[in-house]
Amino acid sequence: MKLTKEQKQEIADQQSQKNQTKRVTSPELEKILYEALPVLDHGFVRVVDYMGDDTSIVQSARVSYGKGTKKVSTDEGLIKYLMRHWHSTPFEMCEIKYHVKLPIFIARQWIRHRTANVNEYSARYSILDKEFYIPAKEQLSAQSISNRQGRGDLITGDQADEVLKILKDDATRTYDNYEKMLNERFDGTTIDESKAGLARELARMNLTLNSYTQWYWKTDLLNLLNFLFLRADSHAQYEIRVYADVMLETLKKWVPITHSAFLDYRVGAVHVSSKGKKVIQKMAKGEKVTFEGSNLSKREWNELMSSFDFKEKIV
Repeated sequence: MKLTKEQKQEIADQQSQKNQTKRVTSPELEKILYEALPVLDHGFVRVVDYMGDDTSIVQSARVSYGKGTKKVSTDEGLIKYLMRHWHSTPFEMCEIKYHVKLPIFIARQWIRHRTANVNEYSARYSILDKEFYIPAKEQLSAQSISNRQGRGDLITGDQADEVLKILKDDATRTYDNYEKMLNERFDGTTIDESKAGLARELARMNLTLNSYTQWYWKTDLLNLLNFLFLRADSHAQYEIRVYADVMLETLKKWVPITHSAFLDYRVGAVHVSSKGKKVIQKMAKGEKVTFEGSNLSKREWNELMSSFDFKEKIV
């Protein structure tokens, strides 16, 4: 990830600010506020603003109980209770705003989470940076046979080299044509003074989806947790998962108690159906349970067995 001199100066200026406030702050998050945390080859995640912390969640939850109940439980105990019993509203009282630089094809996947306020860099008004996401060789996988939206075995050798060459050549060629149509280079210089450039809103349509875009993404804590539950999961696409992993670390700095409860009761938890529960109950009693007698589909049975590291899988 490379930052321009202007970007580095902007970050330095933001981090040097000293503002007095009566609002709660998170000391660990303050340490990385505005910092560009690298993701992929040219991307980054920056926390640029936030509101509230763990105590804000507790404050919101306790307002319905009245003043006399602050000693009923610790903040940690209450947050764990809220997470464990799926009480969502108190987590909506905290908000966070990120500045994210990411490939366009990941942005289009990300935007499906329609629970945030988003303002994206506009290629109608500005020229996109001459930067493209090119996967590392260890991320070049074939299409999965069993999962229509997943990856299978790694592509290696000459085929991997050919794929990388195609990606680089296509991205470079289309960007060169983008500049040619604009009659302007990404650094702002004009190519041919005798020609008019095509409108930016039209020229952009020829760019490849691995071009980088940027946006500001603001959401409340509840919806951030929902996003991270899906996108920091091992089954999520690698390119969006690495962004979610970085954001998960910022969550730990921002609301450490909530982060711990989230890992315990969401990420590390196992959710089973009523049929699956009956299977586990019988197995716990020492009863022999077979797939044929479980009333589960083959996929449900295998998922249940995998969740508890049981060996009774059906091939």
